[in-house]
Amino acid sequence: MRYCHCAHTVYSRLLDDSLQNELPTPYCNLTDHTLPVTDIVCGIGSFPSCRILTASLDHTVKLWDPASKSLLTTFYFPQPISCVAWDVSERLFFAASTDGSIHQVNLFRQREDKFSRAMEAVGGAGASDVIRINDTDPAAARKRLIAVGEAITTLAISLTSSMLLAGTTTGLVHVYDIASHQLLRTLSSHKGTQITHLATMLRPPDLVGHVSFSLTVGGGGGGGGGGETKEGILVRPIAPFQRIRDGKAREAHEVPVLLPQIETSTTSFFGYSREELIKDHTYFVKPSGAGPEANGMSLQTQVTELENEVARLREQLGKAKGINDAMWETVVQKLVSEDKGKKNEGGVPMVEDEAEQREGGRRRKRNRT
Repeated sequence: MRYCHCAHTVYSRLLDDSLQNELPTPYCNLTDHTLPVTDIVCGIGSFPSCRILTASLDHTVKLWDPASKSLLTTFYFPQPISCVAWDVSERLFFAASTDGSIHQVNLFRQREDKFSRAMEAVGGAGASDVIRINDTDPAAARKRLIAVGEAITTLAISLTSSMLLAGTTTGLVHVYDIASHQLLRTLSSHKGTQITHLATMLRPPDLVGHVSFSLTVGGGGGGGGGGETKEGILVRPIAPFQRIRDGKAREAHEVPVLLPQIETSTTSFFGYSREELIKDHTYFVKPSGAGPEANGMSLQTQVTELENEVARLREQLGKAKGINDAMWETVVQKLVSEDKGKKNEGGVPMVEDEAEQREGGRRRKRNRT
């Protein structure tokens, strides 16, 4: 890439028929590099929630956040960076230079506290956050350095994140163990031509390889001295296919048909009234503590409440009876006093009336006799 900035464009806008006659508008422009950009790597996740790594000839690798369109961290290297490879878990990345050096950069570090056990993320402070690889910890940086010895053009990490593949300008592919940085093997099938791209994949179980892999057991190469066994890739035989799986069914003109499932009636053979439903619902939703003991306690409580209610009613009845008796006595006394007053006012007529009554009684007795 000959430009010092990165332009990110959404694919849907490029493939939209209604926008074919218009110039594509980039989603964002990352313009913090001062020299041409050499490599771009996108992290795990859907755009724009992922992270982006960009390498440049200005000795830097920058980490970007597309969601906020901002720069998170800048990593400064002693040599110009030609390519980068990012771990699938985004714990670390490898940056290779044209002088044959591969730098392993961990995106985590041990926190500087009293116990020095916790881990923390590296960077994230923005444009002012610059991490110099060899200045922070030279001894640890040398341990994480892989010296290939020739210009590196491309990098790739295996699917298990256990091996690092480095392609060179001479056509060699070096395979390193990431944990120990040990060279495992070198592929020279493209020797003499420049390696431009590397990718790893799972080998299909029925892939017929053109390279014979062998496993040598024992040392030495003598005739009968060293035991030597070779195990090649098992070749799966390919048999001619038939037009149909079962020829007898075709001759018998039988066509298998999957019958639909018959829906059974949902009506029950017994009735279930609403009263029973309410009764069962009341039984099942009663409190968890409702048992024999709880029922006994509730009955005792009801008896106590009823006794208190009876006592209160008796008290009220006594008060009402007392009021009624007092009212009755008051009325009787008032009537008696009124009668006495009338008698005292009449005087003699009362005596005459009594005499007349006595005389009338005597006459009635005489008439009877």
